[in-house]
Amino acid sequence: MTPDRAAGLVETRRALAEGEVTSRALVEGALARIEATQGTLNAFRIVRAEAAIAEADAADRELASGARRPLLGVPVAVKDDMDVAGEPTAFGCPGAFPPVAEDGEAVRRLRAAGAVIVGKTNTCELGQWPFTEGPAFGDTRNPWHPGHTPGGSSGGSAAAVAAGLVPAALGSDGAGSVRIPASWTGLIGIKPQRGRISTWPHGESFQGITVNGTLARTVADAALLLDAASGNHARDPHRPPALTVADAVGRDPGRLRIALSLKPPFTAVPARLHPEIRARVVELAAKLAALGHDVEEADPPYGQIGLTFVPRATAGIAERVREAPDPALLDPRTRDAARLGRLLGGPPLRAARRAEAVLHRRIGRFLARYDMILAPTTAAPPPRIGALYRLRGLATDRAMIAACPYAWPWNVLGWPGLNVPAGFAGGGLPVGAQLLGPADSEPLLVSVAAQLEAELRWHERWPPEPASAPRAA
Repeated sequence: MTPDRAAGLVETRRALAEGEVTSRALVEGALARIEATQGTLNAFRIVRAEAAIAEADAADRELASGARRPLLGVPVAVKDDMDVAGEPTAFGCPGAFPPVAEDGEAVRRLRAAGAVIVGKTNTCELGQWPFTEGPAFGDTRNPWHPGHTPGGSSGGSAAAVAAGLVPAALGSDGAGSVRIPASWTGLIGIKPQRGRISTWPHGESFQGITVNGTLARTVADAALLLDAASGNHARDPHRPPALTVADAVGRDPGRLRIALSLKPPFTAVPARLHPEIRARVVELAAKLAALGHDVEEADPPYGQIGLTFVPRATAGIAERVREAPDPALLDPRTRDAARLGRLLGGPPLRAARRAEAVLHRRIGRFLARYDMILAPTTAAPPPRIGALYRLRGLATDRAMIAACPYAWPWNVLGWPGLNVPAGFAGGGLPVGAQLLGPADSEPLLVSVAAQLEAELRWHERWPPEPASAPRAA
């Protein structure tokens, strides 16, 4: 481990357990890296410096006593849509948000595993867009190319992990918001089965399309964080059967049938797959074939799945806008989406929710022929800072759909998906590919991702050293 960049979760946990390093040293290193890059990368909304040091000291006392927990003393970050006791949950919004009284369930479980929460990472306003920019907190930048976005809405978590500020972080994924920034920053991003990681105090986040997920540099780290955060609040409506996903790392998945799907789901906006991304995804398909899997081109029968997404997404925005301390401060695009959500919140929303079962059956029949799907995560490399944020209204939606048409159907279905790095495009910008599976398929997706990682060694590549912000005189 070096002071410049965080080691991974697995390595950090081992070093702590064997007494090679203290939690205080790890947390102090993370806080120093955050401070040094906050003026340039701007990954964090809230840094819990004093509280994190105190928690690290408590973890060191526990380690010295011989106690062991899955993440005891390990520093991690969480996205600023998750409640951390004593901190506001602004979710990218302007306004005076009060501190919350209790941890959300996912944060509670991380603490129960022994993790130290060093801070809350930036996200765009209510997680709506695939960029992390806004007047409440500024621009979060991509460590690989600071002139470009790390994606969104979990862009702060992705930037923090990609730059090595922390070894791993939680994000949330409502239309690709873990997988898209993982793609654009060269990370593993796991969107698990709906309910795998609780979104409590929201039993269903955005009418069930948003789930919490993990971002890390390696498959093993992402799976370890997933296991630590997994579990349910007593009042959660979705309670999938328990899994230990980390056990699948290194497990032979056997010979699988994999559908290579390059065609975007139907949208009202044309979407064209960038030729370099197509080439990178096809190269991954060839690697999977070389590993012994049967890979053939085939597209899921998505049909008009988009008609089921919009009512759920906009109704969810309307619910969150009602919670904002001053809705007048919100972006006009947010207020427009909330108005649409109120219009669609009756019969259209109920119809959209009923359609999920139909989609499960139809796409389930496709997945009876294939074990999983390989698809691009995005259609385009990461845009420049401001390219999407400065747009307004319909222009934002059109640009967003054109760049990111592939991820959101799996949010409607509620099934697992996982981004793996696919290489680079557009002059050294990271891009990714998705492994998509049926319900409760996280172990299978993780085992295949780990196969690819062992061959391609993507975790050995780092972005340039993060630039330090100039210190005030």
